[in-house]
Amino acid sequence: MKKRGGKILFLLLIALLLTPGQLIAKGQREKRVLNVSISGNPDTLDPQKTSGTLTFQVDKSIFDTLVEPDQNGKIVPALAKSWSVSPDSLTWTFKLRRGVIFHNGDKLTSTDVKATFERILDKKTASPKAKEFAAIEKILTPDDYTVIFKLKQKSAPFLASLASGWGAILPKRLIENGHDFASKPVGTGPYSLEEWVRDSKIVLKKNPNYWMKGHPIIQTVVINIIPERSVVIQGMLAGQLDIAFRINREDIPTLEKDSNIKIEKNLSALILVMAINCSRPPLNDLRVRQAINYAIDKQKVLDIAYGGGKVIGTFMDYSNPYYKDFTNLYPYNPEKARELLKEAGVTKDRVFQLVLPQNYAPHVKAGEMYQEMLSKVGMNVKIKLVDWPTWISEVYRQSKFDLTVIGHTGKLDPDGTLGGYGGGRYVKWKNKECLDLINKARVTMGFKARKALYDRALEIMAKDVPFMYLGTPYVYNALKRDVIGFRVTPKLDTLDFRWTKFVGQAQ
Repeated sequence: MKKRGGKILFLLLIALLLTPGQLIAKGQREKRVLNVSISGNPDTLDPQKTSGTLTFQVDKSIFDTLVEPDQNGKIVPALAKSWSVSPDSLTWTFKLRRGVIFHNGDKLTSTDVKATFERILDKKTASPKAKEFAAIEKILTPDDYTVIFKLKQKSAPFLASLASGWGAILPKRLIENGHDFASKPVGTGPYSLEEWVRDSKIVLKKNPNYWMKGHPIIQTVVINIIPERSVVIQGMLAGQLDIAFRINREDIPTLEKDSNIKIEKNLSALILVMAINCSRPPLNDLRVRQAINYAIDKQKVLDIAYGGGKVIGTFMDYSNPYYKDFTNLYPYNPEKARELLKEAGVTKDRVFQLVLPQNYAPHVKAGEMYQEMLSKVGMNVKIKLVDWPTWISEVYRQSKFDLTVIGHTGKLDPDGTLGGYGGGRYVKWKNKECLDLINKARVTMGFKARKALYDRALEIMAKDVPFMYLGTPYVYNALKRDVIGFRVTPKLDTLDFRWTKFVGQAQ
């Protein structure tokens, strides 16, 4: 409680010192720090040791990948200036940019790329993203600026995996020295890590040697870790925050009263779910999982807890070209839910633990609504709040839960979303047909052929409901009016400050 009280007091003092619309002289503007808020602490800053969204939101500024998505989601060159693919799709050749320098002064060469992916694939590393690159048979480095990936089999999502945050390139010398990338990350990104005060802030300093000429523009970015909604809103109103990432819709009217604040609204690539541990009785009974889906008024939860969005009926975000609509399967029907629970023999004696990540206020609100709706159909649901590292460790990695609420971030390729489901994953749901379809789609080239396979896999998931599928929400970001050029990476929802600047700031 001491930290929270100190932070609120600090923001209140700032509110007294600053007046709305206060003018900033040109010299001050050039040196002005960009203050951003996110809702929780990354579990690590090692991009290959986590699946946590908060890590990738920060790491986007510290690391680069060989290729990356542009603002339309198209994959374009990054550390690799070009690439080519053999006719059989088994050989991928990348030409690296010259003159790229890591934050520690090492020059980027093909050996760094090779060492990075060997680290991911090394079983000792235990990277949760190793399966994304399992198709790699060997990596060749014929010269300092050429990397050749030889694949064991065709891999449709290979390029998308390289473009995702876990494809970040690390320096070979530090890998070999056993460097602590978790707390001292070193990449080639637009910013380097200056300071990380856990549960408080992450300070990023401009990389003067960044390969993208003229970028980044802002010298210092401070990512403030603020779980409390009220503190975020006070920070924006006081002028202490320049960007509040993902605010709640109910806070918009308060912020809109300030003429110095603007609100940006977009449909996200999130898949909001209440995940169900299918290995625990009676949740291993399809009737119980169906009852849970019938019991929830999805649009109501989406509107109240998440600020609106599009209801979905399977494990794919609404705007994805691979999405298929199955929302008609389990409409809101509490009476049907009661019948199924009675048929399955579920009584109030069985307590279902609903684990919620406390740093995500919308998930907590949704969890409270789920608890109420499920209680009305006869389920005894108890809420347990945990911090984000605990959620990652105990829920996502160890499946220590009955029910949980989370949003799965979008991926550049559907395999990134679906890969492994059908074989267990954290919901412990196994379906061989679904897994076979997903695995086949991974080695199938061409949108039409892949979509036919994913349509069937998504239908199986829609009918067998290892999740209660809620929807894809709108996201709202609050920005000071003099902040321009802030970007969010399509599908991946990571924060990109390379083009961000203050109005009137020289580039």
